[in-house]
Amino acid sequence: MAALDLFGRRWTLRIVWELHEGPLGFRPLQQRCDGMSSSVLRQRLVELAEVGLVRQADDGRYELTPLGADAREALGPLSRWSERWAAELE
Repeated sequence: MAALDLFGRRWTLRIVWELHEGPLGFRPLQQRCDGMSSSVLRQRLVELAEVGLVRQADDGRYELTPLGADAREALGPLSRWSERWAAELE
């Protein structure tokens, strides 16, 4: 239930999704997330860091931890299902 609560928070899944290709600085991550407010992004990054899914690298960029990468991989089937669902709705 804790994972569902975490991933159910607005923008959380999007942040994990955007970081799966590699580390990003705060502003580039914000731009990839359709310009979400900086306060919300900061809060979500703090939450994700507290649960061990994201960390801030020495260069200041944010990246998935190995646990965060595992979470992203676990969400893969949901992503594939949503693509099939979208195709059915067309």
